[in-house]
Amino acid sequence: MVDEINYDLRIIYIHTRVEEELHEKAHIDYDRVAIKWNPSIAKLYEDALKYEDGSAIASSGALVTASGLKTGRSPKDKRIVDEPGSSNDIWWGPVNTKLPENVFLINRERAVDYLNTRKRIYVFDGFAGWDPKYRIKVRVVSARAYHALFMRNMLIRPTIKELETYGSPDFTIYNAGAFPANRYTTGMTSTTSVALNFHTHEMVILGTEYAGEMKKGVFTVMHYIMPVKHNVLSLHSSANEGHGGDVSIFFGLSGTGKTTLSADPKRLLIGDDEHCWSDDGIFNIEGGCYAKCIGLSPEKEPEIFNAIRFGSVLENVVYDRHTRIVNYDDSSLTENTRCAYPIEYIPNAKLPCISSGHPKNIILLTCDAYGVLPPVSKLSPAQAMYHFISGYTAKIAGTEEGVTQPEATFSACFGQPFLVLHPARYAKMLAEKMRQHSADAWLINTGWQGGAYGVGERIKLKYSRAIIDAIHSGELSKAEYESYDVFNLQIPKSCTGVPSDILNPSRTWKGSGEEFKHTRNSLADRFIKNFKSYEDQATSEILSAGPVIS
Repeated sequence: MVDEINYDLRIIYIHTRVEEELHEKAHIDYDRVAIKWNPSIAKLYEDALKYEDGSAIASSGALVTASGLKTGRSPKDKRIVDEPGSSNDIWWGPVNTKLPENVFLINRERAVDYLNTRKRIYVFDGFAGWDPKYRIKVRVVSARAYHALFMRNMLIRPTIKELETYGSPDFTIYNAGAFPANRYTTGMTSTTSVALNFHTHEMVILGTEYAGEMKKGVFTVMHYIMPVKHNVLSLHSSANEGHGGDVSIFFGLSGTGKTTLSADPKRLLIGDDEHCWSDDGIFNIEGGCYAKCIGLSPEKEPEIFNAIRFGSVLENVVYDRHTRIVNYDDSSLTENTRCAYPIEYIPNAKLPCISSGHPKNIILLTCDAYGVLPPVSKLSPAQAMYHFISGYTAKIAGTEEGVTQPEATFSACFGQPFLVLHPARYAKMLAEKMRQHSADAWLINTGWQGGAYGVGERIKLKYSRAIIDAIHSGELSKAEYESYDVFNLQIPKSCTGVPSDILNPSRTWKGSGEEFKHTRNSLADRFIKNFKSYEDQATSEILSAGPVIS
C-alpha cells in the first residue's frame, strides 16, 4: 500500500512538472485543457474509442483507427527552418525546402492555439536511440489518443526511474494535424505543413493526421544530430545479429525484401527501419516497428501478423463490422495500410536493441525489374558508396497509376526524403566505417531474371535467402568470382542452394544477345544520368565506381 502511494505521488509530481513546463514554453493552458501525460495503453484505447470517429478494437485486440484524408506522408509540404546554427550543413534543394523562422513561429502559434481549444491533449515523453550515450529525449504533444499510442509504440518507453530524471526534452513535436495550415502564410503550398526547427528543437504538424509524419520527423532529426553533433552514422536500414555477435545491415526501398530478409529466425532482430552506427556498435533508433499490412498473412509473415494484438495500432484498414476481423487484402481505403507495435512483440527481437558488434556485412537490396542485375555481387568500398548514393530499385507495372513498363527509381542513401545532409556525407561515413571494421558490401537483386518484368520471372525468395545464408556463413567471401561487364560487378561462380546459371543474368536471358546488351546499357545510362546530381561532392574514386558504357 505504501509503495502504491509513493508511486502515485511520484507520478503526480512528474505530471505537474510537465504541465508547468508546457505552460512556460508553449503557453499550453493546463487550467482549461486536461493534460494526459504518458497514459496507459488501456486509457488511450478508452479515449480513442470514446472521442475519435473511426476507432474500434479488432478481433486480434489491436486498436483500429483512421488518419483522415491523408493516408501517407506529405513530402512536398516538409520544411526546415533556415537558421544560422544548421543552415550550412543542410542539403537544400530537392528534399529540404527553406522556411523562415518567423513563419515557423506563426505555425507553432497556430498549432498551440488549436491544442488550447481541446478539452484534453496527450503528452508522451520517450527516447529516440537505444544507446544511452546518444539517445535523445523526445516529447510528443498531440490532440488524439491514437497519435499518443502510436508514438508510445515507436519511441523507446522510459521507466518510472528514467522519467523522474527526464528533465526537459531535447526535441518536442506539436501535432495539431486536424487543424489546417493557413495557405496564405509565406512558404505554405497547401493546408498541410510539416516543419522542423533545429534552433528551437521543435517540430510542428498542421493539416495531416497521418501518424507516420511523427516517426519520420524523429528520424530526420537523428539524421542531422547524429552525424553533425556526434560523428555517428544514421542509417535508413534494418539490422540483425547472429548468435556469434556478427551484425548485418540491410538497405532497400519498398518491395525489395528488406523486412522479409532481415527477419531471419536464425538471427536476432535489432530493428527493422532506423539505426545508428557509432564507435561502440549499432543501435536501433526506435522502440517499435511500423509494418505495411497490405496482403499480410500468418503464412507469409507470421511474426508481424502475431504482433498485431492489444497495444498495437492498425491504421486505415478495412474490417468486418460484426466480427471485427481485418481484411488485409482490402486496399479500398489505401494501399498504405499500416500497423505500429512495440518491438518486443517480435519473438526474436534483441532487447535492448543495441549491439556492441560492428556490421560485418552491408547488404544493398534492389528489385531490378529489367532483369539485368545479378542476384548477388560483391562490392568494393567505392562501389558500395556509389550504389548507396544511387539507392536504385524499379517500380513494376500495376504498382502505381500510369506505370505500364518497368520504371527505374532512385532514392539517395535508400531514404532520400529523410536526408538532411548531402548524400555524399553519409556515404563517406559509411565507407570509413566499412574500412575501419573490415565490412564486406553486397548488392543483391531480388527482382527479375531471364528477362524484364513480363518476360522473365522474379528471383525465388528461397534463392535470395540462400544467398544471405552464404554471406553470413562466409561462403561468398571465399568464392571464385567473375567480372560482369558495364556495371563492373564481381559475381560469384557458385553459391550453395542457388542454380549457378542464374548468377549471371546474361546466361538466362530469354531474348537475343543484342536485346540483353541494349537493356543492360539502358539501365546503366539511367544510373549515370541520376548520379550527375551528386557529382559535385563525390570523389573521383566514387565516380569511377559506376557503370561504364563502351
